[in-house]
Amino acid sequence: MAQINPHINFNGNAEEAFAFYRSVFGGDFVNIIRFKEISSAEFPVPEHEANKLMNIALPIGNSYLIANDVPESMGRTNEKENRSKISIRADSKVEALKLYNGLSAGGQTEIPFQEDPSGSVYAMFRDKYGIEWIVNFNPE
Repeated sequence: MAQINPHINFNGNAEEAFAFYRSVFGGDFVNIIRFKEISSAEFPVPEHEANKLMNIALPIGNSYLIANDVPESMGRTNEKENRSKISIRADSKVEALKLYNGLSAGGQTEIPFQEDPSGSVYAMFRDKYGIEWIVNFNPE
């Protein structure tokens, strides 16, 4: 089966955002590459962007959350875009609530954490970095 790994662009704060995500999900980063590591005569990197992240990945279950900083020469990315969300299907209500509380801290809630009569839980929000999330659990 295919595997989906969300990839997020940031305006220079990918490392800060991923430290936050690691505090929620746990785990260790893999595949950290800074722009200075790929700098060359053909692809010069300005000094002020040398330590920005060209790639970072955080394993979550059988997938990865991946990100990079967008170099200023490529323009700004819209961190508060509203066309996509990252959806997390939790293994339990307890896990769903933990993920919601962690990821929504400092962010904006669109649909607060709620439970329906069947025992399913759901929440939709934007984290403090502008990334939109859906957290749910369905006991079926």
